[in-house]
Amino acid sequence: MSIAIRTERGDDAAEVAAIGALEADAFGSEGYRALSAALRATDHHRPAWSLVAVDRGRVVGHVMVGTVHLEPEDRSITRLVPALSPLAVAPERQRRGLGRALVEAAVAAVDADGEPFVVLEGSPAYYGRLGFEPAAAHGIRLPLPGWAPPEAAQLRPLTGYRRSPGTVVYPAAVQAAFDAVEG
Repeated sequence: MSIAIRTERGDDAAEVAAIGALEADAFGSEGYRALSAALRATDHHRPAWSLVAVDRGRVVGHVMVGTVHLEPEDRSITRLVPALSPLAVAPERQRRGLGRALVEAAVAAVDADGEPFVVLEGSPAYYGRLGFEPAAAHGIRLPLPGWAPPEAAQLRPLTGYRRSPGTVVYPAAVQAAFDAVEG
């Protein structure tokens, strides 16, 4: 098995469709089929941070990092910070390190661009093994769905880490994409 991780081809309709099918399959919900497409259509999409894992021409994994607003506690200047979502691996490829490889490659791309950290909402058990920590320990709050424990709000410090307390605010189009999946 020879898997290549590369930047996704968001302008390739067949690849975008394959990513949507992968996400629906990985999450067990058709609602996820449109998530990446919706995120890709926003100004918060960062093509260099969206990666696919390909095995013999088939997309078997996908990770996307875009940006969200970070509203500082003092309500001064809101800035954009990287947020990882979604991460999907084909069910038959899960538990073999592919998700880890995708996250590490995406985080490396974000780090190379000089960003101080990446935020996400996800499983603390899974992402904790990948260097993510409770965001609250860094003074950052993320909005979470009602079913998610507070520990699901996480942050991974990068080389240029600097503490930047505040609240993550999802851009309207990004929030709408998440709401569509959760609703």
